[in-house]
Amino acid sequence: MYKLAFFVPVADAEKVKQAVFDAGGGRIGNYDQCCFQTLGTGQFRPTEGADPHIGHIGTLERVEEYKVEMVCDDDHIHGAVAALKLAHPYEEVAFDVWRLETLRL
Repeated sequence: MYKLAFFVPVADAEKVKQAVFDAGGGRIGNYDQCCFQTLGTGQFRPTEGADPHIGHIGTLERVEEYKVEMVCDDDHIHGAVAALKLAHPYEEVAFDVWRLETLRL
C-alpha cells in the first residue's frame, strides 16, 4: 500500500482527483474515492524554457491549491501516478509517494 499526495490548483482539483480515482487510487476496504485535501498557497517561478499553465517566465506566482492525499494499493500506484500526470494542468507535477507499512496488533 502507498500514500500518494499531490498539489493541484483549486479549479482543476475535481478533474484531477477523478482521474486518479478512476486509475485505482483512493480505495479503502469497501469505500472508494477516499481522500483528504487541505487548502493552501503554492508558489513557483517559471524559468527560461518553461511552458507555464499559469504565470509568466521570470515572474513569481502564488496560486491557491489543494494538497490532496490518498492511499493506493500496490497494483494501482503506477497507473494512479500516470493518470495524475496526464490529468494535471501543470508542466511539472509536484507529488509524493510513500510506501506504507501494515501494523499487526
